[in-house]
Formats: sequence, C-alpha cells, structure tokens
Amino acid sequence: MTAKRGLITDTFKVVKRCNRKNKKPPSPPAADAELPHLSEQDTDLQELRKFDLDWKFGPCTGISRLQRWERAALHGLNPPQEIKDILLKETTDPDYTHSLWYDYPF
Repeated sequence: MTAKRGLITDTFKVVKRCNRKNKKPPSPPAADAELPHLSEQDTDLQELRKFDLDWKFGPCTGISRLQRWERAALHGLNPPQEIKDILLKETTDPDYTHSLWYDYPF
C-alpha cells in the first residue's frame, strides 16, 4: 500500500505576489546631490591606500611606502609620480609613511 501524498500547498501557505510589471524601477540619485567633501589629507591618504592595495608594485610589508615606490621605479613598474609627491610632502607623519599593514606582524 502506498501512502497518499498531498500537495505542497497542503504543507506550505500559498503566497500571492503582486504584479511586478506595474512597478517602476528606482530612480537614479540626483546629479546635483553633493558628495561629502574630503579634506586634502583624507584625499591623500585614500590615494596612498589605493597604492598599498595595488599589487603590481610589489609587496609592501616590512618597508615604507617611499621605499616601495622607489623599488617599483627601480624595477621599471612605473609607479604614479603623484604618490611620490604626496610621500615627499609629508615625510614625518606615520599615517603617510607606513603602509596599511604596518601594525600587523608578517
């Protein structure tokens, strides 16, 4: 003898969905909406973080950002000149000289 099988709707409730054809797609954000203004230091540090995350210039653990830039230039990897300019502008600030992974042991 076989047991009588019920329908899946006997176990789970039927959920009716609304008609999606009538829904409007979300509108894009307004073009004149201002983005938060970043200070020059925040912009510089953001560029330096991008440089740290770009692996085509080699690893950055254990050396300063300027040493990494110079090593990349020595090997012909063409690091951005603007990064060197930022690094030479602030030579004593550890936020500028140390990479993202400076505080982590390797």
